[in-house]
Amino acid sequence: MIPNITRGQRVQGLLFYLWGPGRREEHTDPHLVAAWDGAGKLTDLEPVVTPAGSRDFRHLSELLNIPVGAGRNPPHKPVWHCSVRTHPNDPVLTDQQWQDVAGQVVARVGLAPDGDEKAVRWIAMRHGADHIHIVATLVRQDRRTYWARNDYPLAQAACRDVEAQYDLVRVGPPGQGSRSWPKAGELNKTARRRRPVTPRDELRRRVRDAATVALDEDDFFTRVIRDRMVTVQLRQSERDPGQITGYAVNLTGDTAANGEPIFYGGGRLAADLSLNRLRQRWHPDTTLAGADRRAHQLRPPPVEMYHRAAVLIGEASRHLAANPEGAAGVAAAAADMLTALAAAWEVTVGGPLTRAAELFDRATHEPTPRRPAPVGTPGYPLRTIARILAAAGSRREQNDLRAMMQLVRAMAGIADAVAELRAFQQHLNQAEAARQAAAFLGAYQPPQPATVALPVYLPLTVAVGPTAPNHPTQRGR
Repeated sequence: MIPNITRGQRVQGLLFYLWGPGRREEHTDPHLVAAWDGAGKLTDLEPVVTPAGSRDFRHLSELLNIPVGAGRNPPHKPVWHCSVRTHPNDPVLTDQQWQDVAGQVVARVGLAPDGDEKAVRWIAMRHGADHIHIVATLVRQDRRTYWARNDYPLAQAACRDVEAQYDLVRVGPPGQGSRSWPKAGELNKTARRRRPVTPRDELRRRVRDAATVALDEDDFFTRVIRDRMVTVQLRQSERDPGQITGYAVNLTGDTAANGEPIFYGGGRLAADLSLNRLRQRWHPDTTLAGADRRAHQLRPPPVEMYHRAAVLIGEASRHLAANPEGAAGVAAAAADMLTALAAAWEVTVGGPLTRAAELFDRATHEPTPRRPAPVGTPGYPLRTIARILAAAGSRREQNDLRAMMQLVRAMAGIADAVAELRAFQQHLNQAEAARQAAAFLGAYQPPQPATVALPVYLPLTVAVGPTAPNHPTQRGR
């Protein structure tokens, strides 16, 4: 059950739309299902049909506007509008059930608490099977304005209670922090320029590819700089000159109306891509030990690494089932593995592996910062092999393809395990993301040997902001 809240100035214009045919004639049987305490019979509030066949909204809009006209300090936008929609798999609720839903929402938001006879005036109307519209005016009947702060999270909380009460599909949180969603202007500009994805999404993928396999901060910036489509700016501390406190990236060709390049800070791409969060990846307990660094430098044959990775992923799947309380580090390490695999085989063009990696990353995200799996935990060897696979890249040999497909199938298994874990935790959006990732991986077909892309790294001049000359990105690069 999903609420959507907007504000407006004219209640009569909103009523005209709600009782009208809709943009695509989708409004059928519009009628009231609830109203404020003391409003009287719903049938007396219904907008009457005139002899001309139209509806007269004057009486209802006047009743709703009386407190606004008498208010001591009415808001500039006094009309509060909330639509509440059920999931497509939910049963159709009755008018009485929707009346209860509307009452719980306005009470939880604070518009009309139970027993408050001086609360705001509101109505709930229904013109479709799967949703209602709640309309309220934000001045109480004692002339005080109700400012409806935090109304959206409170309405969401009310909907979670209703889902449990009526056994409806439970809509979980969307995995906040796993990514920063593009704004409407970015989406419109992307559509005008006929790009497949927004610059923000493209930059997030490229930066995450580098962060996933970087050995340390120097290695991370080196990898980002080598991406010929990305320009990097580093931010220097104002308090401690010479200390780098952040970075921003621009996708080549992404400019504002005045021609200036648009830069996104790491935290604006995703919470875990801010420099402070990335530095947690390179904590001494989580970085490659001496033997692992030597293996990374030697770059063992990919076939060997794919087989080893598939075995570790299988062990990680069993670990998730047996130890759900310690699953965060293992799941995050598996997400790093899939990100590295997608970057090695699909490079910058993207594809089903890249899409599966983005979905799986969203499914494994934790709302609170956590240090990556340290040495001695099941997730550590996964992160180690992810880095080695990225260094080895992809090859055209048929043996490599078969070994890679073995790893892909193992990743589909752990995606299913994460889906079950998230469903058990009632994180249903993340569970769905994991299921979609498993579907992409299960249906994946290996590329033909002649079309396997090899990663190519080209040098790129960095547009550096105020920074120290001895920072790794400045030494001979």
